[in-house]
Amino acid sequence: MHPQGLSSSDFLSIIIFVCNDQLSNAQVQARTEKAEQFTLIQPLGVSCCFLGRPKYESGRSAIFDLLRGEEILMKTLKLWICAVSLSLLPFMFAACDGGGSSSSSLPDNVGNEASTPDVVTGTLSLSLADDTIDGCKAVYITVDEVQVHKSGGSWQVVSSPDPDKTYNLLELRNGVREELGISELEVGQYTQMRLLIGEEADDGINILSEPHPYANYVIDENDDYYELKIPSGYQTGVKIVHGFYINEDEITELILDFEASKSIVKPGHNKEWLLKPTIKVLNTENYSILNGTVIVNDEDEGGSPGGVLVSAQYPSADSVNSIIVQASTVTEDDGSYSIFLQPGTYNIVAYKDGYDSACVHSFNATIPGTYSDLDLYLEPPDSSGTVLGTVTINGGSLEQHVTLSFVQIGACGVEDAEIDSLNVADGGTFGFDLPAGYYRVVTTTYYEGTQKCSIPFEIEFGAQTELEITLSSGDCPP
Repeated sequence: MHPQGLSSSDFLSIIIFVCNDQLSNAQVQARTEKAEQFTLIQPLGVSCCFLGRPKYESGRSAIFDLLRGEEILMKTLKLWICAVSLSLLPFMFAACDGGGSSSSSLPDNVGNEASTPDVVTGTLSLSLADDTIDGCKAVYITVDEVQVHKSGGSWQVVSSPDPDKTYNLLELRNGVREELGISELEVGQYTQMRLLIGEEADDGINILSEPHPYANYVIDENDDYYELKIPSGYQTGVKIVHGFYINEDEITELILDFEASKSIVKPGHNKEWLLKPTIKVLNTENYSILNGTVIVNDEDEGGSPGGVLVSAQYPSADSVNSIIVQASTVTEDDGSYSIFLQPGTYNIVAYKDGYDSACVHSFNATIPGTYSDLDLYLEPPDSSGTVLGTVTINGGSLEQHVTLSFVQIGACGVEDAEIDSLNVADGGTFGFDLPAGYYRVVTTTYYEGTQKCSIPFEIEFGAQTELEITLSSGDCPP
């Protein structure tokens, strides 16, 4: 098959007449207009760079316009065309006339169409979102690259900001997303993703109007900076096992939900804040959206509906009765919130320090792509107390941590609810107020496998409850 309608005889006639200097300018123009249907001369090496002329924005070599109008360069150009074209004649005949091997040395966009069939593609759109974390005004993460892995294939880069991009995760909640990239991919099944954390911040400024001091860091409630150290196991990238399919001429939209509350480990003996990224992948086609407003009954007395933790959760069937939080967010200053929900039935729980928890039991989110509205009401507690403690992990590494899930008994009627959680390294401490009542803290840590323990405790009016949590491989605290 001849490329784009230019026959071998057409190409030869240009070469022969140019070399013999017998082709008029009008004939050159006519032949050239046909040749312009595919960029043959530029890939063969005859481009405007030889003449010190810039390329035109159309991507076409300036040589064509020179052939038309600049007579003083005509003979020089003819010699260039002649020399290069004659040297590649054997390859041209093999590619254009089909008489040779399919492995031509011509560029891919000019080669035999039968040997390079068109690849059927679809589109992948990636964006970044977050839930929340207590005790921080900002959490900055720098993204270097995102890759995907095709079933039976290799890793492919789908997002690579240049330079690396630094994001404040706490700004990416309640429906706010940051685009990571849009990429054309071959149709088929993709099995997993990988996110590489950057080591150099971009040149933007943070919420304190200052340049980023680190690539990855937090700003606490006192406006102090703390760098987030990345454990060695994550430095080659965060592997996200989540399959998805790319369909022909369709857009697959995925959200990388960077769960800051599960990714940030507060310091212990090593005095370092750690970043252990936990990322969920949300396919927008399979999710519904829950919107609503949290109303506090003491707003006239200075109470604020902002900063309320709202979560969609359900009880697990494990031996310690832990709670699985499917999604969470924090309300805006006006009390509004928005959560992406996978189809299912959830308890929708709202909680803020200084208030009783609120719960709507068995909320159904069953139809993907739909919107639901749900308002929640918070009231100050009748009484409250304080829980505080220290975490010890026997036999653990400096990078090991424990996740503490504070579960309020009967918060959703017949079911319990998680009202707070945090990650603490070995030797770390915790402490905060809770409404009076009965609780348990579910601890999750990792030795050779996942180990969960449940520790009951009670909060009494005006009292401090101390928990010394000591964990060992295979053993739970008494």
